[in-house]
Amino acid sequence: MYKLLRNLLFLLPAESVHYFSMNVLKLLCSVSFIKKGLAKLFNCPAGYEKSLFGLQFRNPVGLAAGFDKNARYLDALETLGFGFVEIGTVTPLAQAGNPKPRLFRLPKDRALINRMGFNNDGVKTVAARLKEWRASKPRTHAPRLLVGGNIGKNKQTSNEDAWKDYDSCFRELFDCVDYFVVNVSSPNTPGLRALQEKEALKRILLHLQTINAQQVSPKPLLLKIAPDLTVEQLDDVIDLATEIKLDGLVAANTTISRENLLTPQEKIQSIGMGGVSGKPLTKRATDMVRYISKRSNDAVPVIASGGIFTAADATEKTEAGAALLQVWTGFIYEGPRIVKNLLCPAD
Repeated sequence: MYKLLRNLLFLLPAESVHYFSMNVLKLLCSVSFIKKGLAKLFNCPAGYEKSLFGLQFRNPVGLAAGFDKNARYLDALETLGFGFVEIGTVTPLAQAGNPKPRLFRLPKDRALINRMGFNNDGVKTVAARLKEWRASKPRTHAPRLLVGGNIGKNKQTSNEDAWKDYDSCFRELFDCVDYFVVNVSSPNTPGLRALQEKEALKRILLHLQTINAQQVSPKPLLLKIAPDLTVEQLDDVIDLATEIKLDGLVAANTTISRENLLTPQEKIQSIGMGGVSGKPLTKRATDMVRYISKRSNDAVPVIASGGIFTAADATEKTEAGAALLQVWTGFIYEGPRIVKNLLCPAD
């Protein structure tokens, strides 16, 4: 059924369809009996809970950042069974992102290319929306959806001042999210990936750790990394994570590589710049998870993100050492049943 619907939706521009589909789902979930029916259809039974970072996840499958940038669809995504949703990437000031079109499908590769450019409503607006969402939940609401805050810098902010943007986002979102992810690995903000170099990264993360330690209840702080890091760069990240007691890593963001794609090169070249996500990232993301787990002796928890479409993909990531899983492109191609398909495919 979803395959037929997907084929129809794929006839329309990718970004427009994304917002249309999510707004329809949001509308459906505003009707109590429809929401209950959808939850019954797409939620897994109890028994998949996971404890990590001092948090209780209702299941280990989350939605990666970039899907619900502005925290508009949390009720709908909770209804589909996700254990956690990472909102953002959020920046201090609202920004429009890169010119459209900026989201492209590669059906032959079961992949996407995006160059969104951190388009979001700005941290104050997103924080207010999150507070309103939390206030709408009854105190008995359980097991609840956990929300991560993925934070970044504005395009016009220099790398020398980037720490100020991360500081601003961290402080504004602190009471609104359950954990934080620092994003310095998007390929769609000029110069951003330079912040993955050890000293630049250390400055940002140590500053956030200092603020975090001053809070009554510090929040888990993670770092999202690019799949294009060299082994030496990845070693630096692991060493730094261990040194400053980072809570974990998210592996990985989109890749700038265009290797081994089935889509004709003429189409790839016509699309231009952007990060590739989906099936082409499966092996690289798994290899990164395995390497981090082995080199850190499992001391650095990893949220695996990249090319997770099936229960076999999920098992592969878990066996490589992943503590939690995140989907994005898999959700687009597999549909609203993806959480259930990953966790309890026999149902």
